[in-house]
Amino acid sequence: MPRTVDIHTHIYPPSYISLLKSRTSVPYIFTPTPSSPNTPVPDPRLIILPSDDNPTLPPNLRGRPVDTSYSSIAQKLAFMTQHSIASSVISLANPWLDFLAPSDGAQAARMVNDEMDAICAAHPGKLYAFATLPVSAPAEAVVAEIGRVAKLPHIRGVILGTTGLGNGLDDKALDPIWKALETTGLLVFMHPHYGLPSDVFGPRAHEYGHVLPLALGFPLETTIAFTRMYLGGVFEAFPALKVLIAHSGGTVPFLAGRIESCVKHERGFRDAEGKETERKGIWEVLKRNVWLDAVIYSEVGLKAAVEAVGRERVLFGTDHPFFPPLDEGEEEWASVRMNVEAVRAAFGEDDGAADMVLGENAVGLLKLP
Repeated sequence: MPRTVDIHTHIYPPSYISLLKSRTSVPYIFTPTPSSPNTPVPDPRLIILPSDDNPTLPPNLRGRPVDTSYSSIAQKLAFMTQHSIASSVISLANPWLDFLAPSDGAQAARMVNDEMDAICAAHPGKLYAFATLPVSAPAEAVVAEIGRVAKLPHIRGVILGTTGLGNGLDDKALDPIWKALETTGLLVFMHPHYGLPSDVFGPRAHEYGHVLPLALGFPLETTIAFTRMYLGGVFEAFPALKVLIAHSGGTVPFLAGRIESCVKHERGFRDAEGKETERKGIWEVLKRNVWLDAVIYSEVGLKAAVEAVGRERVLFGTDHPFFPPLDEGEEEWASVRMNVEAVRAAFGEDDGAADMVLGENAVGLLKLP
């Protein structure tokens, strides 16, 4: 039977939950006060984005509820069994450790990464992990943690947000970090968090919940981050760097041709004689340095991802524990079903290609036993 591997699945380990509960500014977790003595204590609320911390909303409506699925490995494993997932590569969910003071980042990263590796060790063959980097710390501390986690037995890469050390992924200060990742061979799982400025969604955005920032803000944030890496020459300088982009690359598969055209017609990318500066084409980078997850929920988007990077470079994911069923008694996660159906529909009768995306590609890329 084909092996299904989930490479996009998150967790907040207990130490991270405690860290968020100790804070009072974004990001933080708080427990709303019950409306009356006879009312059950509400689930804690996660305030993860500045837009969540809206003082015009009642506290019990701010952010999102944080139930035990965010931190429970037992529930993660039950979810895997329910949806026939053989192995999962877990990663800390955003906002990772971006918000910590520089002096606290390295120690927190060691704590979280060791905890993640221990969780995986307790479930051999079922769980692997992407490590978290202390990006608020000096670059040399980040490089040191990369070297350390590369030796942990269950770590298969690192998860990285779009701001890098604070100035984006085209920041030259990231060069020693890219070099360390290239040298160790660790995969970089690029994941969004910050989205777009909230004012672009207009004054009625709060009426639409998280739809605009998640459906549009995240993919566009991802697209901009990758494009800055490309324009900044990251893949020229580090040709063996491996990057897995979340949510099927945002809008990169659809806009890559437009990016290429704009580069070709940009005078700033020509030398003093007016000749086009030599650089790798964006399609070459996509097919040599980039992998995409299949968290796109539609056959159309999945086909675009496959066309952009090739069927052997697209990997299944669920984004668990986010997007759970909302209807009482509903057990199957529609979000998972939609992704599986998208993969199957994209390849039609070619079950072999679908099986590659659902698991075989991840086994090969991440060297899963």
